[in-house]
Amino acid sequence: MAEFDGASTKIETDKESKVRRQPPYNVILLDDDDHTYAYVIEMLKALFGYPEQKGYQLAEEVDTTGRVIVLTTTMEHAELKRDQIHAYGKDPRMAGCKGSMSATIEPVV
Repeated sequence: MAEFDGASTKIETDKESKVRRQPPYNVILLDDDDHTYAYVIEMLKALFGYPEQKGYQLAEEVDTTGRVIVLTTTMEHAELKRDQIHAYGKDPRMAGCKGSMSATIEPVV
């Protein structure tokens, strides 16, 4: 019978020692004609903590280009933020506003 000397050995393979990172996803706000800049700025401040100046820059970009990346994060967090945008509600400043803005998530390429 072999004698136990009390020392333990840990064998790590390259696979075990590598840190697995989740691939990043972009949260993309989509433009429409049913929301004011004030609404977009307010929503981005409430949901993302962005100051008014950054909110204005993002509102201007979505108005100009039709879409803007508002956050890059993990898939689960991106899904949460997209859902929060969808649930934020209509713009009380626009009489014809039917609801929240639209957003989507896409993997970063």
